[in-house]
Amino acid sequence: MHGREREQGGTWIAVLGLGEAGSIYAEDLAGRGLRVTATDPAVEGAPPGVVRAGSIREAVAGADLVLSLVGGQAAGPVLHEALPAMEPGAVFADLNTAGPDQKRRLAEQAARRNVLFADVAILAPVPRNRIGAPLLISGTGAAALVPLFAGWGIPASAAGSEAGAAAGLKLLRSVFMKGLAATILEAVTAAEAAGAKDWMTGQIAGELGPSGPALVARMLEGTRVHAVRREAEMSEARAYLESLGTPHPVTDAAISWLQSLAHPHGGRVADSPS
Repeated sequence: MHGREREQGGTWIAVLGLGEAGSIYAEDLAGRGLRVTATDPAVEGAPPGVVRAGSIREAVAGADLVLSLVGGQAAGPVLHEALPAMEPGAVFADLNTAGPDQKRRLAEQAARRNVLFADVAILAPVPRNRIGAPLLISGTGAAALVPLFAGWGIPASAAGSEAGAAAGLKLLRSVFMKGLAATILEAVTAAEAAGAKDWMTGQIAGELGPSGPALVARMLEGTRVHAVRREAEMSEARAYLESLGTPHPVTDAAISWLQSLAHPHGGRVADSPS
């Protein structure tokens, strides 16, 4: 039991990053009666029921569980800043999309501070599922975190004690999901040019089962809206496939589609953490 928990009772959670996903996790966990502190220098205020901290160190000091939702590029610097303020035995859960190698490097840093590390893969869109999105967790913190999440009504399953295992499985899933989205987008774009868009979307939806129409609509809309972030994710997936020594022509094609959507005029823009 850490400082704040001893003083106030209940598990204390720190959420780092109040972008779309971080804000949802902070708000929903607070809504379940948990004590939540959060911080994000780029966001003013905090979700209902969440205590805003002035810095990362202030947010995590005494916390039993730290959730990092800052984006892959910021994951390392945020962990580096958080670790000195965390107590031994606390859990640092990295929910950012990244490759297995990066997750393992983060886990090694945490181990040197006697902090448990959880590599957490989110397997469904958070805006649609909120904290009901299923999670896959690996690392030294997995054994403690899976039952903890289950007690809060968050679906989570373990993927072993090695950090990077959950990240790798998520990237393999992305090969399929983003590859499917690219196939749908290509087919529907061509069908629209041929004057058969409605027929084509109906055909695809019919093959995907009862939830097909909604799935097709989400993939067409979501691929366009989140093209920059998904391009970065698929680049991580390609790097992982290359490390496995397996072919990746479908992943290459999906990246090409995402690049055309993210940078329609040939320019490159930097992705922002979410």
